[in-house]
Amino acid sequence: MSEGYQVIARRYRPKQFSELVGQEHIVRTLTNAIESGRIGHAYLFVGPRGTGKTTVARLFAKALNARGGPNVHPSDDDEISQAIMNGSCMDVVEIDGASNRSIDEIRKLREDCQYAPAQCTYKIYIIDEVHSLTSDAFNALLKTLEEPPKHVKFIFATTEAHKVLGTITSRCQRFEFRPIPEELIAKHLSEIAAKEKIEASDGAIRAIARLANGGMRDAQSILDQMISFCGTKLSVEDVIGVYGLASDGQISDILSNMARGDYAGVVKCVDGLVESGCDLYRAMCDIQIRLREAMIKSFSSGESDFGGKPLTSEQMMRMLDALQGSERGLKSGLSEKANFEVALLKAVEQSRARAINTLIRELDRLSSAPAETQKKNSPAA
Repeated sequence: MSEGYQVIARRYRPKQFSELVGQEHIVRTLTNAIESGRIGHAYLFVGPRGTGKTTVARLFAKALNARGGPNVHPSDDDEISQAIMNGSCMDVVEIDGASNRSIDEIRKLREDCQYAPAQCTYKIYIIDEVHSLTSDAFNALLKTLEEPPKHVKFIFATTEAHKVLGTITSRCQRFEFRPIPEELIAKHLSEIAAKEKIEASDGAIRAIARLANGGMRDAQSILDQMISFCGTKLSVEDVIGVYGLASDGQISDILSNMARGDYAGVVKCVDGLVESGCDLYRAMCDIQIRLREAMIKSFSSGESDFGGKPLTSEQMMRMLDALQGSERGLKSGLSEKANFEVALLKAVEQSRARAINTLIRELDRLSSAPAETQKKNSPAA
């Protein structure tokens, strides 16, 4: 019987530190620690989902327990290395904090810590979603975490660092995993598509990278789904259709109508989004992203053009402020479409308003201009 299909996110999971994408600051710190022998007893990995926390934990465990190690470049063919990466090593224990959160599980962990590793140099405990542990479980872990046996290392991973007790955090080396830039995600997806012999347009790859919100695992899962849907050819239209994205043209049309203050045009554009099955919340985010990019570019010239209508940096700031204020309530109230329309129209109104301090400065300038002119034109005494 042939082996079952393995998803892209698992097949292309990094096996070496050098293969990790977008977390170079963490790779550099950990490799330097291994090479210099400055290996801590507890680590806290913090960051959004899909950014490589569990993968780095396994790679670190693999590097520490490699034959002849610790070794920054352990062999992928080694039996222990393979067992660690596929989660079957006896001395590298992965625990889901969400389902093993009580004090009883932590007490058992404390008892197990006292035994020497069976086949590796270190016994390593990787606790995912560590913020889910109860306060009693955290307190039970404190003593062991403060003075663990020499053969024990702890690696904690969490998406919500503020929920981890300060007494735990203070005993760990903390590493911040950043959202991966879209450019790096797109480049990596293009490499995967080439290896899988998939013809994917640049637009399709960029759209998938945009949907992933900085998570490589999410991007790979979306690519996997799109291959199932489209076969060997992926186009941007396919991605937009499946995930309800607004096209670049639709976003540009909305912003042009907003810049002109064309209320009817804005409402018509929203009708078009709804008819094409677009996710309005995602469209709101895309509008804000495009508006922010234009605002940043405008800092040198003072304005940006939207379909022939220029907006000043101040106007774009006010638009962004109004859109961000309306984002949270988009899915509540009368209807999502009505809330979306109102949010866009409010942003148009805000862009037309002027800050009081700006008006005062302009009035001061205008009131002082005649006096200066009069002084220049008056005859010398």
